[in-house]
Amino acid sequence: MRETPRPQGTAGDSRAELPQPCPGRALAHTTGAPGSGTPHRSAGRPPHTPRGERHAGQGGRPGTSPPVPGRPAFLFATLLCVFAVITWQVVSDGPLCRLDERIDPSLTGHGPSWLAEGLSDLGSMPVALPVLALAIGYALWRGLRRQALIAAVTMAIVPLLVVPLKEWTDRPGPFDPATGYYPSGHTATAMVAYGSVALLLSPVVRRRRALPVAAGVLTAATGTGLVLHGYHWPLDVLASCCLCGALLVLSSTGMRRSSSRTRRR
Repeated sequence: MRETPRPQGTAGDSRAELPQPCPGRALAHTTGAPGSGTPHRSAGRPPHTPRGERHAGQGGRPGTSPPVPGRPAFLFATLLCVFAVITWQVVSDGPLCRLDERIDPSLTGHGPSWLAEGLSDLGSMPVALPVLALAIGYALWRGLRRQALIAAVTMAIVPLLVVPLKEWTDRPGPFDPATGYYPSGHTATAMVAYGSVALLLSPVVRRRRALPVAAGVLTAATGTGLVLHGYHWPLDVLASCCLCGALLVLSSTGMRRSSSRTRRR
């Protein structure tokens, strides 16, 4: 059987008609930009990942949505690991501890004694706690209640961590046969107090980067005064910085989350 050839057009027309769209059906292609005259596929749709719709990461930096976590956790774990290694060396009288005891005599006694004592007093309770109390009061006045509570709790945790460690390590001082010098309580107080002040004031101060720098300088000055005056070994100061640095990472994370919740409301 021969197949009947299909007509290519209707009778009386010199050209075939273009297919007409059915009502209610969407075209596979939409027109492009006005005046272009060429169709573009999905030209009217927004891109799947528009750059303008990406949310900023932590600290306002451009990043993925949601921001990729991990930096505070990595810093927290690193500080705790360094603190654990130093503590192990102190308890076991390892080579790092013996090196610390050889270095300390070359550092102690340098500079005016009044300056070393004044620097070490920056980490004392009568100096550091009033500064933190003023910052907490200012935060409460600004309505930052959760942040103020976190700062107060962080400061209260310091003796709960330092005092048992002093009793457990039982390390004598450079010039004192009495024990209980590891880690340094003055360094811990200074770092948490001034670090918490920097965290509390960062939302209301324009030059935010200067706050952690100032807190670091005060903490370093405290530790330097303690070593120069012979109150502590260098490892005592370094261990307190690592321990309280990890504590401030947790405090900073809690304050940041509290601020984000307040903005959502």
